[in-house]
Amino acid sequence: MPASPSTARAINDRLALRLLQQQGPLTAGQLKQLTGLSRPTVADLVERLTASGLISVVGESGEQRRGPNARLYGIVADRAHLAALDVRTDSVSVTVADLLGRELASESVPIGGDAGTGPALEQAVGLVERVVKEAGAERLHTVGIGAPGLIDPVTGELRDSTGLPEWHRRLVAALQERLRGAQVIVENETNLAALAEQRDGAARGRDTFVLLWLGHGTGAAVVLDGALRRGASGGTGEIGFLPVPGTEGLPSATGCADGFHSLAGAAAVTELAERHGLSADGTGSGRAEGTGAEPVAAELVRAAARATTGAAGSAAASRFLDALADRVVLGVASVVAVLDPGCVVLGGEIGQAGGDVLAARVAERVARMSPLPTEVRAGTLGGRAVLRGALVTARDRAQDDLFAPPER
Repeated sequence: MPASPSTARAINDRLALRLLQQQGPLTAGQLKQLTGLSRPTVADLVERLTASGLISVVGESGEQRRGPNARLYGIVADRAHLAALDVRTDSVSVTVADLLGRELASESVPIGGDAGTGPALEQAVGLVERVVKEAGAERLHTVGIGAPGLIDPVTGELRDSTGLPEWHRRLVAALQERLRGAQVIVENETNLAALAEQRDGAARGRDTFVLLWLGHGTGAAVVLDGALRRGASGGTGEIGFLPVPGTEGLPSATGCADGFHSLAGAAAVTELAERHGLSADGTGSGRAEGTGAEPVAAELVRAAARATTGAAGSAAASRFLDALADRVVLGVASVVAVLDPGCVVLGGEIGQAGGDVLAARVAERVARMSPLPTEVRAGTLGGRAVLRGALVTARDRAQDDLFAPPER
């Protein structure tokens, strides 16, 4: 059955807006060529979108051309402002951007574990308000939040998780109360990192892959046939709880201390490096504890990867990376055996730091352990992938809302 005139107009409008968002300002003639629509149809949609305030004339095409046919149309970027939050156990990072995803202001603040729920919430919400003001935004349309823990697939809310501070679960309600009218979306941090790597990073062009997050903690995000898979309870990818050899015991429902996390988390990576005579300060001491282990572990892995290149490569660094790959492959081989994704991205700060040197070692081991062909890639966005993924999610939600046809 053919689409009704109003439905056809809505489809055409969204197509034109997506092209303007992806390719920048375009003339009506270029829109005609890219969409395949007739000249009158393009003229009508340009008039509609201009009247709605979604697009405007931003210049002219070519030095010699003048008149209506030369007008360049672009999306009105400040029609909506967005915020992205990366919420860690000990810090919050915020970025405010326009409708095109251009970042206008960013800031991070540490939040100590002894701050208390009320003060921690005030720090986090106050940071958002401060960055919004710095960006020159009057109000926010959509806020995307990346947080550790499980997201309820029915309600979309952060579930109560052992080991996470209380202010995490109360942050969404606090933001909704202070940022009147803003949509607030919360998603697991590793899932957002996968979306970012798929949009802008190592998984670009892949509609099926697994991202293995290597940072303070470990996690996995599963994308199959273009869709992010969350599972019945929102727990797909909680790979830190995976029972693996080489630990002192088994993980429990309340903690992953004896699971894959205890081999590949940042603190474990730092300890492994020191065992091989490497350290953050070059003295053989200075083990990082707690959440501060992540940047230390990433720098150790990065330095080791650099030290293995060239004719005079470091034997200690090579042995350390071999030992780390032996650990990481336990998680990679497990997801490969169950999901056969064809591609695994080593994400997070540690995955990025290891680069192709670590990825190649892991790929070699997977090939020995599994008959399933699997490409292993180093993530390119590192720790910033969560913030980028939150921004992408917020922008997509805002565009879906703003680009939707008006109710008739």
